[in-house]
Amino acid sequence: MDPKLIDLLVCPVTKGPLDVDRARQELISRSARLAYPVRDGIPVLLETEARVLTDEEIERLPPRTPLV
Repeated sequence: MDPKLIDLLVCPVTKGPLDVDRARQELISRSARLAYPVRDGIPVLLETEARVLTDEEIERLPPRTPLV
């Protein structure tokens, strides 16, 4: 996915920022505790398609890098 596109996307539930998990092909919303799938390079930002993140997954996320 284009990094410029990722910077424009927000969580549809919380309107908060999204992080990229390239290994799992997901966009992560820390505030909503949801992981949205990316299929064929296209983010599927539907709450019904997202999976709920466990406490362990949230704790393992790297610190968020602030935008400059």
